[in-house]
Amino acid sequence: MFRKKFPGKVLVMALVAVGVWGVPAQASIKDVESAIIQKDYALAKQSALQLLEQDGAQEQGQELRYYVGLCDLQMGEYDQAKKIFSALISDRKNIPLRDKAFLGLFDVYYIDGQYKKALKTISRLHHLSPDSEFLSLIYLKFARANLKLANWHKAREYLVKIVAEYPDSLEAHAAKQLLNEEQYFAVQVGAFLDRARAEKLALELQQGGEYAYIVETTDQENRKFYRVRVGQLVLLDKAQKLETKLSQQGYPTLIYP
Repeated sequence: MFRKKFPGKVLVMALVAVGVWGVPAQASIKDVESAIIQKDYALAKQSALQLLEQDGAQEQGQELRYYVGLCDLQMGEYDQAKKIFSALISDRKNIPLRDKAFLGLFDVYYIDGQYKKALKTISRLHHLSPDSEFLSLIYLKFARANLKLANWHKAREYLVKIVAEYPDSLEAHAAKQLLNEEQYFAVQVGAFLDRARAEKLALELQQGGEYAYIVETTDQENRKFYRVRVGQLVLLDKAQKLETKLSQQGYPTLIYP
């Protein structure tokens, strides 16, 4: 039987038309944003880099670089993200983008545990953009950095400010939650919708000699979560040591607040 061969050139053209590895051949900035919303950061980064190679993308170049930095941040490539955000904060033409780059740089330092640098970064942003469109988020990051540094009173001032001045913002719910936190550090090792699962984990930790307990919280959709935490520590370094210990035992850890 005669079998028609599929020419190699046609095959290549077909691959180019649909995109390789899932990246559209004619990617747009909307494709990048859509991938980020879907949390497909690898695809978003690849699409953004593809666009940056095109001559017609010069006007969107800074925004695309920001998206690359954001993807690096989400994928744990902190050094790369820091380089991109550090370059973008010098942009004086696009103030909203510059502000977002500052927020991204804050997140790099915060996630890396460099809380003093994080606080310095957000302070610089607030100084440059006292009327920023991201002001409620800036205040929340001020509060989070101060909480990690055990500046409880200062953190509370920012949280109260968010609730009072931005009651309908996304940050208001987080601020209310943080205002209910006690003034000590703890290591969270789980958050469950099912209380029985939380109790089982807390008992397991208690039997291992840890001071474990359950904290009830609600999210913005009014769902109740049962959070399992360990310890009530005054000093951050002691909380960090406890986090390291629990992490080495295989628990997912997060220091609160």
